[in-house]
Amino acid sequence: MGKKARPRPKRLPAKLLQIREALGLSQSEMLRRLGYEAEMVPARISEFELGKNEPPLPVLLAYARLAGVCIDTLVDDAVELPAKLPAKRKHSP
Repeated sequence: MGKKARPRPKRLPAKLLQIREALGLSQSEMLRRLGYEAEMVPARISEFELGKNEPPLPVLLAYARLAGVCIDTLVDDAVELPAKLPAKRKHSP
């Protein structure tokens, strides 16, 4: 029997795009701010935002820290991003 794919957060791509746009960053700038410019090309940001690929957990953590939110805010489809980003951090990094 084949493996069943784990469920993916449906709203994650839109949230990642919302974060980048709220911060006023290009894809290249976002990659730099996330700290992954040496490991990834800017097209990866597009893949994340379009839902073609899901970011690895360390990249999701970097997104959450940059946006000032907890990682569960990104992956929980029932939770909205704050209206103002970056938000005031509730947890320390």
